[in-house]
This record gives sequence, structure tokens and C-alpha cells, in this order.
Amino acid sequence: MVTLLLDATRLEVALSATERALSFRRDSVRVDRAHIRKVQLVDDPWTWLRGVPSPGTVVPRTFAMGLWRSASGDDFVLVRRRRASVVVDLEGDPEFQRLILTTRHGLALVQALRLEVEDEPVDVVELATSEIPVIRPTRTPRAPAARPAQA
Repeated sequence: MVTLLLDATRLEVALSATERALSFRRDSVRVDRAHIRKVQLVDDPWTWLRGVPSPGTVVPRTFAMGLWRSASGDDFVLVRRRRASVVVDLEGDPEFQRLILTTRHGLALVQALRLEVEDEPVDVVELATSEIPVIRPTRTPRAPAARPAQA
């Protein structure tokens, strides 16, 4: 399971040792928050793959991890079976054009991206499920509506 961390400036995909080995990556994937253009929740991430793994590992319909190169740009892929996933479209990122990640916390990511967050990275699940303070406006009593005079 991929761990998503979010702070005020970036989204980080923290990879386990196995995920790093299979994706041929030495460190986590970090994307500036300003480069995120669109986040979509998808049921079948396999339909979103484009190009070829280079470098990456794929066992069809089981898992796909690594960098996918295509004429459209480079995507980072971390897909497991046919599980719910999130597709993050990027614009202006020097490394990737899209992230395709299998995670059960896709909805939490969408909600967390809408929030103002601290400078310290926090797991998106904690951000989306924590209590958000709501300030309700005070109500002023209304004057009774004037009734028309009867003749």
C-alpha cells in the first residue's frame, strides 16, 4: 500500500523497499503541489496506462510499477490488480506528466488537496479525516415582516 504525504508545498508518494525495487527508484516520488492540475478517482487503473515501462516492472493484470514512457510524456505508475486508484494529472513538473497510483485513500487525497495544510508533511488520511474547525456566523434576529393593512 502506497503512503501519500501532503504538506503546503508538495505531495510525496512514500515507497516501501519492495516498491522502490520493483519501480527501479531510489527515493520517494515528490511533486510540487502547484503542478497538480487534476485528480481523478478510477475503478480500473489499467486502462490509464500508456507507453512502455522504462524502467519498470509489469506482470499483466497483477501489478505495474515504475516509469512509463510514451509520446505524451512520462508517467509514474504504481498499480496493483483491479483496485480503486487515483490518477493525478500534472502540468509543469520536470519529471512526470501523470501519476497513476493504487490506493484506497484516493478520496482522502482529493479532500486533503482542497484543504490548507501545514508545512510539515502529514499522511493524507489524517488530513482528510481530522476534525476541521467550522466557524458559523452568528444569527441576528429578524424583524417581523410587515403585514399589509386590511380594508
